Amino acid sequence: MNTTVIYAIVMLLAGLGIPVMAALNGSLGARLESPALAAAILFVVGLTVAVTYLLTTAGMPSTLIAPDTPWYFYLGGFFVMFYILSITWVAPRFGVANAVSFVLLGQLVAMSVIDHYGLFGSKQFVISYQRIAGLILMAAGVLTVLAKPS
Repeated sequence: MNTTVIYAIVMLLAGLGIPVMAALNGSLGARLESPALAAAILFVVGLTVAVTYLLTTAGMPSTLIAPDTPWYFYLGGFFVMFYILSITWVAPRFGVANAVSFVLLGQLVAMSVIDHYGLFGSKQFVISYQRIAGLILMAAGVLTVLAKPS
């Protein structure tokens, strides 16, 4: 199978998991009356899965810090934590579709800037008129999904 198709399928599945995770963790946070506790539980489960995967596929790493790696490359966990805490708190109050739709809009903006400038070692894709049109259509689609029926 073509690697592009495999990548697309994997990311589609990851995308399907985001609203499921938001709904599950939002409900857990509401039942526990603590979005922070629900987020902590999510990360304990996630850490367990990640460490198990690491040890079974790559074994024990020889180092945790890569030489000459900028400090900010290690801040991904901050952004994941902000997302988890915010979606766990907001989704039960605002709705999963509304919350995830605005997350998607934020992702569209961030991905465009990151790709355009090739930030953080990413492959550079200069923003073209075609890409701008696609972003506008995606944003319009997100807003259409959120529109209240008349």
